[in-house]
Amino acid sequence: MVREVSESCLDSVIREMVSCYCNVFYADKPDLAARRIEAIGYQLGFQLSERYTMERPPFNDNLEAIKFICKDFWSNLFKKQIDNLRTNHRGTFVLQDNKFRWLTRMSIDSSADNGSSVEDNSTPAAENKTAHAISMHLYFPCGIIRGALSNLGIPCAVSADISNLPACSFVISIKA
Repeated sequence: MVREVSESCLDSVIREMVSCYCNVFYADKPDLAARRIEAIGYQLGFQLSERYTMERPPFNDNLEAIKFICKDFWSNLFKKQIDNLRTNHRGTFVLQDNKFRWLTRMSIDSSADNGSSVEDNSTPAAENKTAHAISMHLYFPCGIIRGALSNLGIPCAVSADISNLPACSFVISIKA
């Protein structure tokens, strides 16, 4: 029996988790909030990777494991494969999702905290706040990827690039 969760429910849980860690638990410590959000994603990715690879043979190399993340793992999470995979063949991989699902439905209300109007979103301060809010949400999928690869025996660091929204690139640097 396949168990599924409504995407809107999952989106709401993730938004609420990020909001609580950023605005309640660690309001004055954004670095600690980011580490906690990433740690939750890491645990989830580790467990999902364990479940998805239970009945498959071990991977022969890092590229094979990264391809698994791009195809099977991503498909199970987001109902689509990664759109583009690039590598420098020295331990750095870039996974690009041209319409990252968790960003396509995300809206940031920057007027809620500073009392400015919605039309005032073009100011540098509003754009910076929006970019910060989006980056805080991306610590969770970065943690998921890092946890999945860790379970596959690949220690790495994962970061996200959001320079072309709603596209998102995840940069994986494998530790030697």
